[in-house]
Amino acid sequence: MIPTIDISKWMAGSTAERDAIAAAVDVGCRTVGFLQLVGHAVKPSAIEGLLAAADALFARPLSEKLSWVPESPEVNRGYAARGTEGLSYSIGQESAPDLFEAFNVGLDDVPQSPEYQSRLHDLFAENIWPQVPHVRAQINDYFESARLQARQLTQIFAYALDLEPDFFAERTTHSTDTLRINHYMREAGEPEPVDGQMRMGAHTDYGIVTVLYADPVPGLEILGPDGTWHSVVPEPGALLVNLGDLLAEWTNDRWRSTLHRVVPPARDAAGPVRRRSAAFFHDGNHDALVECLPTCVSVDNPAKYPPVLAGDHLMAKLLGPRTLTDSAATVNTAADRMNRPEHQQP
Repeated sequence: MIPTIDISKWMAGSTAERDAIAAAVDVGCRTVGFLQLVGHAVKPSAIEGLLAAADALFARPLSEKLSWVPESPEVNRGYAARGTEGLSYSIGQESAPDLFEAFNVGLDDVPQSPEYQSRLHDLFAENIWPQVPHVRAQINDYFESARLQARQLTQIFAYALDLEPDFFAERTTHSTDTLRINHYMREAGEPEPVDGQMRMGAHTDYGIVTVLYADPVPGLEILGPDGTWHSVVPEPGALLVNLGDLLAEWTNDRWRSTLHRVVPPARDAAGPVRRRSAAFFHDGNHDALVECLPTCVSVDNPAKYPPVLAGDHLMAKLLGPRTLTDSAATVNTAADRMNRPEHQQP
């Protein structure tokens, strides 16, 4: 269901090769909203370092990990313990807390310009680094690789959407980029999840584009265009890419932000019960105004979404899951899909 696209020829390929890549991306973004990338720029050593860092972080005692929790839910940094968030609240659906733990980092060397300094209290807060050997260097190495890949993807997006080449570049000069490393583990003897409880509840991502590394094990599911949930297991070494709300709003749902979730393994399931993933969120400038592109609206297809500042949308979405309260007051790009009776939480 998810198209696999080789983007190795994007930078140095012929016009025909670039056209083919852009066309494949357009089809995938129109029909599924998820892509699998091969020939990408994130080197294997960066992925290996990231996984080593994740293993080192999440193996620490819970009492130590809790010392990495930020002081405020507005700060998108540090540790989130299992059972403290519910991602489905971001689309206005109440649920039992999710069964994951996570560690978040942003840009590690924040520039002195006002665009960054004005949001040091939340979107550009200082990273919280544990005293665990090698972790900071390994995570930063992956962060920069994923950041470059996300920026290359926005170049492809501009090309595929017939926009000016620097359309997204101008709106991501001080992007609120965040890397969230997720860890799912079923411990021996732990109770069964309650009805409807997920490892990560159904949600859409909030920004422009997400670059995702995930272990090649089951768990991730996406809501397909046929209205049913489909399992997604990435090929080893491949990256998954999905669109966020802001891109759906810009394109007036020509490209959609896809609902996805992570389901718990069956109690009698054989094989791995651990799953690791790392989502790099490229969310745009906090002061960028997002409004439907003129090329994506018409008399027969009017704008579905009001203009919104990217940072306002991001903060509204972030706070709901972290306070276990409804985020539906902000724009919901999945409303038409999540309101179907078959997709309600049990």
